[in-house]
Amino acid sequence: MLRSSDGVGEILVDEATIRAEVARLGAQISADYAGRQPHLIGVLKGAAVFIADLARTLTVPATMDFISIVPYGHEVTSSGVVRIRKDLDDPIEGKDVIVVEGICASGLSLSYLLRNFETRHPASLRVCAFVARQRPRPADVVLHYLGREIPDTFVVGYGLDAQERYRHLPYIARLA
Repeated sequence: MLRSSDGVGEILVDEATIRAEVARLGAQISADYAGRQPHLIGVLKGAAVFIADLARTLTVPATMDFISIVPYGHEVTSSGVVRIRKDLDDPIEGKDVIVVEGICASGLSLSYLLRNFETRHPASLRVCAFVARQRPRPADVVLHYLGREIPDTFVVGYGLDAQERYRHLPYIARLA
């Protein structure tokens, strides 16, 4: 019988660290947006767990929406060429937008999203990623809020998957 964690290697970010990092990010966003209402945009599916946890730590009112993008082709690494599978439900014009990512791997897809969102005229546009791979990113990708950097390796857990598996794991680990 296949266990839910079969194929998982070294744990890079454990449950306690995840809770602490999410609380820290929530406090930082709450302080930065005091008196304002940030509009969180979760990038599906990888950010689903993180955005739910993050939203519960905020002490400012926030609204939420989701977008889903998929890469063109079947490459293992991102080319940055994507298509929108599910667009935002509501306009973001005039809103203080925070794009919430579970992971910033290459930054290419995020670069596409930021350029796309800029054309929609938000009042402000920032990025919050729970983890980012330690590698160069496109110049237009600034991670305003970052949980932590991780080695440049494929990881799963805490919403991140490998072929739709392992999202449920309460930690982030290397894929074995």
